Amino acid sequence: MKTKADEAEMSLQNMKEENVALTAKLDAMNQQAEILKSNNNVLMNNVGDLTLLTKKGAENLGMSLESLREKDLTIKSLQEAVNKKDSLTLTLITNLKSSLDDINDPDININVEKGVVYISISEKVMFRSGSHRISGRAKVVLGKVAKILKDKKDYELIVEGHTDNVPINLPGVTDNWDLSALRATSVARVLQKDFSIDPSRISAAGRSQYVPLAENTTAKGRELNRRIKIILIPKLDQFFDLVEQSLGQSAQ
Repeated sequence: MKTKADEAEMSLQNMKEENVALTAKLDAMNQQAEILKSNNNVLMNNVGDLTLLTKKGAENLGMSLESLREKDLTIKSLQEAVNKKDSLTLTLITNLKSSLDDINDPDININVEKGVVYISISEKVMFRSGSHRISGRAKVVLGKVAKILKDKKDYELIVEGHTDNVPINLPGVTDNWDLSALRATSVARVLQKDFSIDPSRISAAGRSQYVPLAENTTAKGRELNRRIKIILIPKLDQFFDLVEQSLGQSAQ
């Protein structure tokens, strides 16, 4: 028969066991709380890092967009400058062809390649065979060309002399190098002295037989190769002035 003392002992034992169980639960809850707190701190730090990264990303994005805008502006300005230059080149070609239209000679050709204007004039228009003396007919042609070019100060002129590959040995003329150079300087001199083209805009070059239009194996091919070429090149500083003007207009 259990006495009250036994019952009290049992109750105390039960209380101790419950207390141990409660303490274990409390420890577990404390551990969970610490884990949650730690996770929360990590999360908060991550949020802070994310905010910082987002802010940095926004700054980088803004810088990238600004850089793209500037590049787009530059490309647009360059394109506008190129369009203006092409427009000026087209006007120049139109004026040259109109000026030479009454001559209507198949031995005089005007064309443009990559923004550069070329005027090609055959030998039979310019010189007697083997000579570098400018003919009267040639001066008429050069006069018409010079009239258009005189005020086009944003263009430089390169005069090239070209020959066929037939060896030549005349008094005062050593070979085709010599002949082509003499012909080029003769044209340059006429443009300067007879038609007042600023000589600082003119260059003269002898190309001899080494830039042929056709094979030198036939009379027709050799005839095509004997020519004067006048190359009109836009001055680079003029082109960059167009770019600066376009940039200034775009920035407004």
